[in-house]
Amino acid sequence: MAFGKTSVREPIAIGDREIDPKTPTTRKWLRRISGTLLSAICWWGVVTEGVWGNSITNRELQVGVVQRFGREARDKLIFKPMSGDRLFVRFEGGDGTPVTQSVNELELEIEMKPLAQPIVEERLVLSTHRSFENAEQSAQDWRKQGLEVELAYPGRWQVWAKREVYSTPLLRRLLLQSLQAQGNELAFLDTEIRQQVPQPTWVVDGFRYHRDRLEIFANNNRIQVSKGKDDRNPRLYGGTLRVQPDAYGSFTVVNDVKMETYLRGVVPHEIGANAPDAAVEAQAIIARTYALRNLRRFAIDNYELCASTQCQVYKGLGQTWEPADIAIAATAGKVLTYNNELVDALYSSTTGGITSPYNDMWDGEGRPYLTAVIDSVANLWDLSRNSLASEQNFRRFLSLEKGFNEEEWDLFRWREFSPLAQTNEDLKEYLVEKKHALANFNTVTGIEVVERSRAGRAIAVKATTDKGSIILRKDEILRAFYAPLSTFFYVERVYGADKTLKGYAFVGGGFGHGVGLSQTGSHKLAKLGWSSVRILEFYYPGTQIETLHEDIIFWRDPLESLPPTASQG
Repeated sequence: MAFGKTSVREPIAIGDREIDPKTPTTRKWLRRISGTLLSAICWWGVVTEGVWGNSITNRELQVGVVQRFGREARDKLIFKPMSGDRLFVRFEGGDGTPVTQSVNELELEIEMKPLAQPIVEERLVLSTHRSFENAEQSAQDWRKQGLEVELAYPGRWQVWAKREVYSTPLLRRLLLQSLQAQGNELAFLDTEIRQQVPQPTWVVDGFRYHRDRLEIFANNNRIQVSKGKDDRNPRLYGGTLRVQPDAYGSFTVVNDVKMETYLRGVVPHEIGANAPDAAVEAQAIIARTYALRNLRRFAIDNYELCASTQCQVYKGLGQTWEPADIAIAATAGKVLTYNNELVDALYSSTTGGITSPYNDMWDGEGRPYLTAVIDSVANLWDLSRNSLASEQNFRRFLSLEKGFNEEEWDLFRWREFSPLAQTNEDLKEYLVEKKHALANFNTVTGIEVVERSRAGRAIAVKATTDKGSIILRKDEILRAFYAPLSTFFYVERVYGADKTLKGYAFVGGGFGHGVGLSQTGSHKLAKLGWSSVRILEFYYPGTQIETLHEDIIFWRDPLESLPPTASQG
């Protein structure tokens, strides 16, 4: 989810995906927008449920702004205060008491510490997913079967057998054997033998310190973070920072920051700096709602949210924007609810002309307010009479290019060609990661949409290879093939002059999952004079805007009888 300002040399976060700036569609889109978009908790970093800041409407968030620090031995971070300020570093001294140092800047490096004896790190991975939504649903399914599990994100979302329960190699293998005997082909053991481990280290007054945990803060609560001396895009964060271990043998830099300050680093980069005021206000409300509903995402690593498209793009305070600040202040504490519960405030860059129902992308319980909405103020299409599950209707819908809220955006309609070699590479990478039996195929011989939803989304795609076929479902389609920008597409075989298969063209519309608010569509509606309230009612029918209060339910666990409320975190 993002329209942020970025270098064209790096992957770009737009909507809920990262895209390659070298593709023709992306270059065209960048040319179009170029120049217009632009510690309440104890210092050990233990997540404590229900801990709030000074106000229920401005609680402190725990955002992982640098994930998996120390995965590479050359990793380095430089922390600096603002001009005229001092930086403070707090950590546990040798006698167990806190030590605080005052420094001009902190250069944190990684030193690989040899181990006297190798250690084996192992977890039983029950499933791997592109999205948190499907990973969480998988975890709930496992829990229904009586297995204790936990969600992890070592670079992909995974469901693990809970390490505290399946704590020995024997228990993990017995469980794996039992699952395989029941026909499960997805679970596998992820085993690594470590000869050394990463250790954060820094130097003060000629003495080198080594600690796994430290807190970093400044008098004015502003800290700049660079990934080495040559980093051209340092981040400036409000609040405090802390370094702590994660579940993968590396470390996370966590930003403890108040909600309203956090939003200043989210809203401009999500909605875009050319957005009309009402669209910015709508973005502020759903960004606040999204954050509060998703505080559980990184519980395994003892923080709450990330700073990437796996959550919401958060870039700190270095590129704030006055209209966004005004919108955040005007909507302070306001959230979107349905039946006294925070909505699943999903949003994406561009829908392609119709929003996607929740279950078109993910499994589990549907969301009554995340339905198919024709993204137009005109009466362009009667979905009740012309379902897009019909291939003929779908292609006719895609041929329409006028009268939609997103029609002026290049990502509204697209055609992306995937050469056969690239198609093979993409699918093979996916199957290898899944440890699928077909991973040794030689070439893809066919791609076909075999199930399409009423709203036109590809629900199931059959990929045929020389070794056999696999059915890809919902958002896994976008994990197996990089070319399509959404699941709102059909496929064409592309032949060369010699009549040999050269690859596949994905013809479609929209960018991202297409669920909930369309960021580009909200621009158009705001320009038509729609208020933020009306925009949100359009994209999330049946919802209400409320000021956060202690009785609002943040998130309802389907397997628990007492869901957490604002007063519980």
